[in-house]
Amino acid sequence: MNHPLIIDALRSPRGRGNDKGALRPLKPVDLLAQQLKALAERTGLDTAQVSDTIIGCVTQTAEQGANIAKLALVRAGWHDSVPGLSINRYCASGLSAVHLAAQQAMDNDSLAVGGGVEMMSRVPMAADQGPLTHDFEFQQQTTLVPIGICADTVATLEGFSREQCDAYAVASQQRAAAALAQGRFRSVVPVVDGQGAVLLAQDETPRAQTSLESLAALKPAFAAMAEKYGIDPLMCERYGLERIDHVQHAGNSPAMADGASAVLLASPGAAARLGLKPRGRILATATVSVDRTLALTGAVQATQQALSKAGLHIEDIDLFEVNESFASLMLHYMKHLNVPHDKLNVNGGAIALGHAMGSTGSALVGMALDELEARQARRAVISLCGAAGLAVAMVVERV
Repeated sequence: MNHPLIIDALRSPRGRGNDKGALRPLKPVDLLAQQLKALAERTGLDTAQVSDTIIGCVTQTAEQGANIAKLALVRAGWHDSVPGLSINRYCASGLSAVHLAAQQAMDNDSLAVGGGVEMMSRVPMAADQGPLTHDFEFQQQTTLVPIGICADTVATLEGFSREQCDAYAVASQQRAAAALAQGRFRSVVPVVDGQGAVLLAQDETPRAQTSLESLAALKPAFAAMAEKYGIDPLMCERYGLERIDHVQHAGNSPAMADGASAVLLASPGAAARLGLKPRGRILATATVSVDRTLALTGAVQATQQALSKAGLHIEDIDLFEVNESFASLMLHYMKHLNVPHDKLNVNGGAIALGHAMGSTGSALVGMALDELEARQARRAVISLCGAAGLAVAMVVERV
């Protein structure tokens, strides 16, 4: 069967998404352009052969507005014939961009690029002031509640304790620290400033000193918001609960980050014609939408659909790279799919490594391939959920 091929997948290290972040001096268009330039250099790519470039970016305003996909191609010096498209499927944007680019490569028997960028230090989350975050009347009418409260509701429904969520978060930090020490992220491209000096060579968000004791001292992040806007009674009535247990806090939630990533896709024919050696192939992809109020559980259904399309089962998968939207959602994913923790986010996830929203999905492609290659393993599932019930999953196979 003809499957789209992954020629290479690169990402920047993730910087802290605040005013102390190492990447903050760089503009988003430059951060993405560096990844595109590195992708062309590493693969010996004639950029005129690329039929489309699709880039995920959630907060498309100010420095991330005006179709940053095309502008980054120009900044990277790619051929003027390469189109660019910016998309927003919330936190699933980067993986959706890879999926859509793979379809373009297959449809045109050509090359295409999928990727993402988000610089939360320069363009803060919700800076676009859309109705999801800034129209309270709309939120009330549609029961679209803040996603942190959704995560607390999932934890309550499933009976996940704060201690269980904190234990997951500590494991993510420990795994990320070990992976950085062992140099397991081979797809990372160091980021430089205008003079060529390295700004950041590896992810700066992990906190290796994190412990159960340090997390226990943190206050719940979403309890006050839920009380202020009267959201708990709404969730209790909707899901038959007596109360909402607010277990999520800054230490077991994804760290806001800056990052960019790029994946070169090819049809088998184009790869053969151009002499490009693939690292992997995409066996199947699924895009779903689930309960918009609970919002963040869709990675389960997306994974099930993608595996079904590929004719595979959970036990056929060696690794799962799933965006750590919140600790409770990772516990939910493992429980409902019977995924063992020793196959899930083996080098840490967004709780430790950071979540550069539009970039995370495409960054996970490179992370999955790196680890499949290191282990000489065969297949991985990549999945992310997003606001309003959106989710995407992809099954990839090492070549």
